Amino acid sequence: MTEETPGFDEKPDVPPTSPPLGEEGTTSAAPEDAAQKAESADKAGSAPAGDVPDVALQAQLDQARSALNERTADLQRLQAEYQNYRRRVERDRVTVKEIAAANVLSELLPSLDDIGRAREHGELVGGFKSVAESLETVVAKLGLQQFGKEGEPFDPTIHEALMHSYAPDVTETTCVAILQPGYRIGERTIRPARVAVAEPQPGAQNAKSASEEDTKASDEESGGPDEG
Repeated sequence: MTEETPGFDEKPDVPPTSPPLGEEGTTSAAPEDAAQKAESADKAGSAPAGDVPDVALQAQLDQARSALNERTADLQRLQAEYQNYRRRVERDRVTVKEIAAANVLSELLPSLDDIGRAREHGELVGGFKSVAESLETVVAKLGLQQFGKEGEPFDPTIHEALMHSYAPDVTETTCVAILQPGYRIGERTIRPARVAVAEPQPGAQNAKSASEEDTKASDEESGGPDEG
């Protein structure tokens, strides 16, 4: 009679083995869930990551535009300064030229006065006439201009009064005789015209005004001037 060994009929407590990969169960689904979660995380993080380069590019573009505006303003300012410099240099060049020509021509004015007096007296003949005309042509090419005419109003900026008188036929101070003509180069006066001036007689203007008032009063009393 055999005795049964106690404990052989009981199964040992062995943990169940995991199902093989590929079979249905929690183990095979875990990698798929992990992949889906990773893909979702990539999709979720891809949108903000794409905005970062755009923001940086926009910032660089704004900076480039700002630098371009500054350089454009600098260029415009430099161009304006250059134009002002050119105009100033040109104006100074013309002024220096006029001053140099005026210094030379002012020494020739007595000779030109002699030529003018000889012409007035009919002595400008022969070889002297040719020389005189050549000299006048040269000074005219250098920009010398003669001014001063009888009958023009007296202007103290260009006229020098050497003689003074009163005349009944003038209504303002007038140049009645040119003793020496004036000369200028451009707007620069080398010598003022030396003239004799005449002013209206002191009582002539008052008498004329009184006569006009008497005539007006007479016309008003008679009902106006006669109609033709």
